[in-house]
Amino acid sequence: MKYLIALLLGTLVGAVLFLMLLYHNPFAGNPTVSPLLISGQQLMDLSYSPVPAESIAVINSGEVPARPSPDGIDELWETSIKKTRVLVAPLADVRGDLVGIGIKFSSDSEKTRLLNAEAMVDSVWHIWMPDRGSLFIDQTENLWPYLRDVVMPARLSSSDNWRGTWFGITTAGPGALRTARVTGGSGQFAGFVSEAVESVSARAWMVDGGPAAVSGNLTIALSPQTAD
Repeated sequence: MKYLIALLLGTLVGAVLFLMLLYHNPFAGNPTVSPLLISGQQLMDLSYSPVPAESIAVINSGEVPARPSPDGIDELWETSIKKTRVLVAPLADVRGDLVGIGIKFSSDSEKTRLLNAEAMVDSVWHIWMPDRGSLFIDQTENLWPYLRDVVMPARLSSSDNWRGTWFGITTAGPGALRTARVTGGSGQFAGFVSEAVESVSARAWMVDGGPAAVSGNLTIALSPQTAD
């Protein structure tokens, strides 16, 4: 019996140490400086809110903290799309003026490697700006820093929420400098090819409801023919 108890205790201790190593992975950095900021290119910043009450629509399986909205919208419960999430949000410029609408599709990636501090998501933005045209952004995102620093503390909190100040760049490719790929669709952006970076700022996250005070930002490098 004592050997069985020792085995169980050893297994438990090993599991705890493994989880601690995973959570405090020394190789899991949180990128906060965009490579586009030092590129010398003219940049366009678009901000949005993933908070359901501040979005046009949030669509998912209904099994995540951010419930589908508005009320009555269909859930993505089919097996092939159950891990896909859709956000439809107004987009604002640096002055806070509404300039367009963005639709973001996100799906969990098979490239996720938690041991490497990689919680990967494949996402695509379709952006429409009435005065300028449309463009597409496709990227791979690493949400591990966000999950580790914001979501997990909220779930471990006795009050089921997290409050603080957090900022991080989620884009992790496919560009060589960990930038997203931008392709123009229409208007000024027809034939446009460039790079972008997405970042997230968080001040509050709730276990029941998801992002409560969270904002996102898309920084897009502009080529001369598309600059204002």
